[in-house]
Amino acid sequence: MASAAEDSPATSPTSGVVNEPVTEEEKAPPALPPLSAHEFKQYNRLAEHMDYFHEHFRRSWTTLYTAASSGRRPAGMGLKQFLDEGLSLISHLTTHHNIEETYVFPVLARKMPEFQAGGRGGRKAAELLQQHKEIHKGMDGMEDYLRRCRNGETDLEMSVLRTQMDTWGEVLWKHLDQEVKTLGADNVRRYFTLDEVKRIPM
Repeated sequence: MASAAEDSPATSPTSGVVNEPVTEEEKAPPALPPLSAHEFKQYNRLAEHMDYFHEHFRRSWTTLYTAASSGRRPAGMGLKQFLDEGLSLISHLTTHHNIEETYVFPVLARKMPEFQAGGRGGRKAAELLQQHKEIHKGMDGMEDYLRRCRNGETDLEMSVLRTQMDTWGEVLWKHLDQEVKTLGADNVRRYFTLDEVKRIPM
């Protein structure tokens, strides 16, 4: 049988104040007023701009992975062109991430915990940056393999290429979606004013 102490809310030993349990509603951030269509577009600019680049990466990845899975290159695409497609994806992703980490993430990190390194943002701090590291670890292996194929040091085997892509495909797709969602209007407006958003480089 439960005691009275177990059935009652916790009480502070020093103040005698009853500490009621925190509900999920109380944990949630306060609701913000609805945005006008113009305001939403301004706040959502970062997400739309990011998704424009990410969609290119998704298409390129799908082209390569479909070929690696089926064992056949796309119709009309020669071996050299196919290898260059893979190397181009890696080059563009590397440049994209370097720009983000140099010019964009430091500005966002001033207020958004999702972009704060060094533990400043709590449990989820810099998850997107950690994903960058995981992506590049996989890209390095794939780039080395494609370059050896391109230089004639080894023959391209689609099964090997698929194995290389499988090492970083899951984290890549998660990152492409999560980064866009994080930069969506409903999240960004919690940290920045409209004027501040307009000044964020993107």
